[in-house]
Amino acid sequence: LRLVLAEGFAWSSAACLVCRRGAGRKIMLGLSLLVGFSTGLLAYYWARVPKRPLLVACQPFRSFLEKYCPIVNEMFYPTPWCFEGRLQTIVRVFLKSRPPVHYRSEVLRTRDGGQLLLDWADNEDRSTDPESCPIVLFLPGLTGNSEETYILHMVRTARQQGYRAVVFNNRGCKGEELLTYRAFCANNTEDLELVVAHIKSQFPRAPLMAVGVSLGGILVLNYLGQKGREAGLVAAMTFSVSWDSFATTHSLETPLNLVLFNKRLTANLRQLIQRHRKVVAERLDVDRVLKARSIREFDERYTAVAFGYNSCEEYYQAASPRHKVRHFHVPVLCLNASDDPFSPQHAIPLDAAQCVPTLALLVTSHGGHIGFLEGLFPRHRSYMDRVFAQFMGAVFEHQEELQAAVAAEGGKELEEEQNPQPLDQ
Repeated sequence: LRLVLAEGFAWSSAACLVCRRGAGRKIMLGLSLLVGFSTGLLAYYWARVPKRPLLVACQPFRSFLEKYCPIVNEMFYPTPWCFEGRLQTIVRVFLKSRPPVHYRSEVLRTRDGGQLLLDWADNEDRSTDPESCPIVLFLPGLTGNSEETYILHMVRTARQQGYRAVVFNNRGCKGEELLTYRAFCANNTEDLELVVAHIKSQFPRAPLMAVGVSLGGILVLNYLGQKGREAGLVAAMTFSVSWDSFATTHSLETPLNLVLFNKRLTANLRQLIQRHRKVVAERLDVDRVLKARSIREFDERYTAVAFGYNSCEEYYQAASPRHKVRHFHVPVLCLNASDDPFSPQHAIPLDAAQCVPTLALLVTSHGGHIGFLEGLFPRHRSYMDRVFAQFMGAVFEHQEELQAAVAAEGGKELEEEQNPQPLDQ
């Protein structure tokens, strides 16, 4: 019996030793694969990812930007572990910090009986003349409001630099009751026109700059195209704007983007309609709207109908800012990423920007949609925030130089329009 037990113990010990050696080999193999993959990823990152952004602008606007916004010529280093566009877009939502911002809300009544909320973040620095203190007007993205992380960061930056900030919340997006069946659409700038007029009436001596993100950027650009020289702004800025609605919906309907972004955004739009079902039902078939499973279907069933378009295609054509750039008379800087799943690179009007003296396009290779994350742990300030801070400071601190630069080329353009050169025979 002792001999049998001894032999069994010896065999079991040998088996354990073999298992341990096998497990050790597996661990070492796993570590080797991890190190190899990490090394390859870092090698690819340093060789291909960090690049200078593409700046497309006419002179002398371009020189103004290079002088007062040096970031336009600096390398952009996206976060190494999430530099791809979709990852940048998703990670920003979960990782970005929420700086504390205190707002005071103001309700504005619209001409059609509706209401919207303005959230003011007034600077407490008494050394600044409150009547002439520059104002930054922010427009959030689709169904967004003043509590979005990207808005909070820019509002805090504006306040830190001594300026007044105000956020324009689209109808029904901040918890207030929707009083009309119409909420918002990318081409309807009536509410923005009301907001600008209201701010100018309250602070007639204060320079006003508009900053739009995603849908908010589309509204800003369409407003500039419609109002021309009467926009009431000293400058404007957009982030991750969709220049062509057809290209945007096509990109968002590709299988992966449909799952990651389109369905979630459509669900947010359906929730907005569901919350205000009673007033919307006065003019539209709410049950049909709530069955929409994509942004295109929602626009076909709600947006185009509510805002008087004959079709969704007619609405998309009217809402695309790329067709209106030649009517911009206010200097505007637009930041886009080439890998933005919402706005494909081919839709960005790079050629048109070379002929429009008031338009500057800053296009990064990476950044996604409202991402532009940088650093190993990108919870706080992003590349987008830094571009905003520099351009805002340049606009308000060098207003006369900016206006002179734009007016110089703008006057030349106007003269050419009034005295066209004869065509070669």
